[in-house]
Amino acid sequence: MTAVLVIEDDDRIRLALQLALEEEGYEAYGAATAEDGLRRQRENPADYVLMDLMLPGMDGFAGIRQLRRDDDVPVVVISARDDTHDIVAALEAGADDYVVKPVAIKELSARLRALRRRARTMAGPAPAQFFGDLEISAEAGEVRRSGRPVPVTRTEFRLLCELAEHAGKVLSRQQLLSRVWGYETGDERLVDVHVGRLRQKIEPDPANPRHLVTLRGLGYKLQR
Repeated sequence: MTAVLVIEDDDRIRLALQLALEEEGYEAYGAATAEDGLRRQRENPADYVLMDLMLPGMDGFAGIRQLRRDDDVPVVVISARDDTHDIVAALEAGADDYVVKPVAIKELSARLRALRRRARTMAGPAPAQFFGDLEISAEAGEVRRSGRPVPVTRTEFRLLCELAEHAGKVLSRQQLLSRVWGYETGDERLVDVHVGRLRQKIEPDPANPRHLVTLRGLGYKLQR
């Protein structure tokens, strides 16, 4: 049975999520603090982690960073905070997705299934592609700039591979949400945030991108 760890300090919300997830067919267990959640994940690893941001002691941002040091488990943030800065910070810390409270359990379950599909369909062997000094190797799972490794998250890597596969072609935000995240509908800010973070890592001048460009009103493309 697929296990989900819910790290949430509000007892009512945590229990409600656990019960709802169990009704959806998951095994669900909880923790009230990031510290306890990290301990439980080490002792009994879950297949997914749901992480609140406003936690006593270590907050959710720090909890995600700590978790990412030695665990590649998919992490979904569940938070009442819907500010873009919080979304950016959570994704940069290593979260795979961000859901704003109140949580609709059917939507959450669909997102968990999408994360599983993404894990199963990670880009397979393909020749390395070059965009100026940028090298994208789907086979090796690496991104290099001027020969030096560029640290990217799993989702950033999938996004970059998707754009590289369609190099020179414009992909809309909705197309990217579907192909990278597996969502037929969703918050298009997820795409914008990841594109912004990628530009910081792969562009010499992120404010004037050379390779990962925006076509206003249309979407994004990766060009050589």
